[in-house]
Amino acid sequence: MVMQLQVHDGVVVVKLGGELGHHEVETIRNEIEAELERTGHRGLVMSFRDIDFVDSSALGLILGRYRTVTERHGRMALCEVNESLARLFELSGLRRILPVTATVDEALQLVREG
Repeated sequence: MVMQLQVHDGVVVVKLGGELGHHEVETIRNEIEAELERTGHRGLVMSFRDIDFVDSSALGLILGRYRTVTERHGRMALCEVNESLARLFELSGLRRILPVTATVDEALQLVREG
């Protein structure tokens, strides 16, 4: 698992790569929560461009960060989702809760508009 945390104009951008299973989720969750707490930023974008595999714990990771961000009156978006992940997000109902965009820039724009 590869994870990069960046900040773009007050929005935390998390770029994920590799496999996203239950072993990796706890570390990722803790790092995202620490960054949001440390910086006080309320916006979050998660990019799945280089993800090869996810299990159900990935949905928990996403929903948990959504809860954190909305409790802080912020916004969140997902982006760069491959076809199989897009289907999972659709079937799970996640797309009804969170916007999914093609690019990081589009996701940043949505989050900033909120």
